[in-house]
Amino acid sequence: MSVIKKKSVAILGSTGSIGKQALEVIAAHPDVFEVEVLTALNNVELLREQALKFKPNVVVIGSEAHLANLKEALFPHGIKVYAGQQALNDVVQMDTIDLVLTALVGYSGLLPTLKAIEAGKTIALANKETLVVAGELVTALAREKGVSIYPVDSEHSAIFQCLVGEFHNPIEKIILTASGGPFRGRKVHELRQVTRSQALKHPNWNMGAKITIDSATLMNKGLEVIEARWLFGLAPDQIEVVVHPQSIIHSMVQFRDGSIKAQMGLPDMRLPIQFALTYPQRLPATFPRFDFTRYPALTFEPPDTETFRNLALAFEALRRGGNLPCILNAANEVAVAQFLNDRIGFLEIADVVEQCMDKIGFIGHPSLNDYIETDKETRKIALELIA
Repeated sequence: MSVIKKKSVAILGSTGSIGKQALEVIAAHPDVFEVEVLTALNNVELLREQALKFKPNVVVIGSEAHLANLKEALFPHGIKVYAGQQALNDVVQMDTIDLVLTALVGYSGLLPTLKAIEAGKTIALANKETLVVAGELVTALAREKGVSIYPVDSEHSAIFQCLVGEFHNPIEKIILTASGGPFRGRKVHELRQVTRSQALKHPNWNMGAKITIDSATLMNKGLEVIEARWLFGLAPDQIEVVVHPQSIIHSMVQFRDGSIKAQMGLPDMRLPIQFALTYPQRLPATFPRFDFTRYPALTFEPPDTETFRNLALAFEALRRGGNLPCILNAANEVAVAQFLNDRIGFLEIADVVEQCMDKIGFIGHPSLNDYIETDKETRKIALELIA
């Protein structure tokens, strides 16, 4: 195997689910990776622990209230400490960084990812909202700067892996698989009293709270549909979603001759994280192996978009384009946060998204400032709808 040049990595969102698993991958391959930057929003204790273990050059804490204590803990170890959004936007441009793993939650990933692309950094993208909100702008900038964006989501990693060696062959369609979440098969009347704790029990994956709720409403799959459009240059009618409860086939590509390639494996996010960090090489790993004899049946069914309306709303946003995916994302972020705070019901998440899509002005070809203003306006209106 060819020697892999040691990569200097910045992890944006190191205290979240993806960030923690990325550090597991890095710890398993100390000869391949070094941690240059770690960032977190509020989890100052875990960020401090991670910094003392991995000895990055810089850490950034989102909340400036934690700056003094974090500096006191890390400065004696030669670790620079900064706070706030501007610091985050600045550190991703450091000359010493080779690759930026964007594992921030939601809209917050957009600006630092754009700054990293402007600085010519390779991107490992675990923040689908970056492409949902401003896919046209982000991909155009990546082309201009010659920057590669490697997907970390298991579904998009699966598509990417299926396309290795096939980039010259036109895609007929891609098939994104969905577990169906904890409420697969339920109808509307059965979901009216769904609680926060019920919605947070994903059957197959261990994820953060926001993405777990998105999986339960199928919004996560809707966001992935929009992300796939930009990652792989597809038209809306080239993207299909099927429910696959076992979560073994992570997604598929169908080529124009009718042949289908699928990427399979146990549901373990460390595998797509490692592939994104090391592509085009595959490093050895101790992850559990899939045993066909333990899964005698893999099943598939169409998604129920009448009950789980967020998926249909995402396809609508994709087809209409412009700032509508930005509206969809912002409204959903507000609605999910309010559901997690027990202020609205499970079914009301889709109601808030749909009403925002109807109320807010459509912009066909948004600028970055248009996206920023659309996001602000949508959050304001969504909160007004919930109040």
